[in-house]
Amino acid sequence: MGSRFVFLGPPGAGKGTQAVRASERLKIPAIVTGGIFREAIAKGSALGKQISQFVNSGLLVPDKLTNAIVTERIKKKDVAGGFILDGYPRSLVQAKSLDLNLQKSGKPLDAVLYFKVDAAVVIDRMGKRRVCGQCGATYNLMSQPPKREGVCDSCKGKLMARTDDAPESIRKRLEAYDKTTIPLLGYYEKKGLLHILNASLSVDEVARQVEVVCSNK
Repeated sequence: MGSRFVFLGPPGAGKGTQAVRASERLKIPAIVTGGIFREAIAKGSALGKQISQFVNSGLLVPDKLTNAIVTERIKKKDVAGGFILDGYPRSLVQAKSLDLNLQKSGKPLDAVLYFKVDAAVVIDRMGKRRVCGQCGATYNLMSQPPKREGVCDSCKGKLMARTDDAPESIRKRLEAYDKTTIPLLGYYEKKGLLHILNASLSVDEVARQVEVVCSNK
């Protein structure tokens, strides 16, 4: 049957890093909505063309489109053994859509991990974040630095700080996240799926928390 997990948490909580680690350990794919958006756009599919209109305009992709692209992705063969959804669902509408699709396949979620982190920690972490302007790879100058300063390990592209990683921008993003995503915690808690992790700790310490939850499912 496999195991199916959702990783939730605000920007800078480290859920992406943990999703990659857990994916490697559990041998199941980590699915990031941004990644499947880019893949659909690159393929030029009907969904991809619709998504590109929003992405290219800097707008959020609507729930209906996001749900459709995730539904398409979790039907693929590589998720037969389970999956980790990183950053999806982001709203109650998306959560209910996901539940409905998984119920149809008889493979419900096993656990939802919420990476709880202090705002001050997020601001500090994201101030140290650097992104490759060429391939989009992400680094952190403290916890995950590139091998060569200012240069991407993968494609040798130039690393840069994102303009939305400024403290005031981060605070606004955290507020927006709270409004749309925090209601999900109550939703999943009622279902008995929610596990709250202390994501203010080191990468290895958080990974141990993730392992405890996932190994029991």
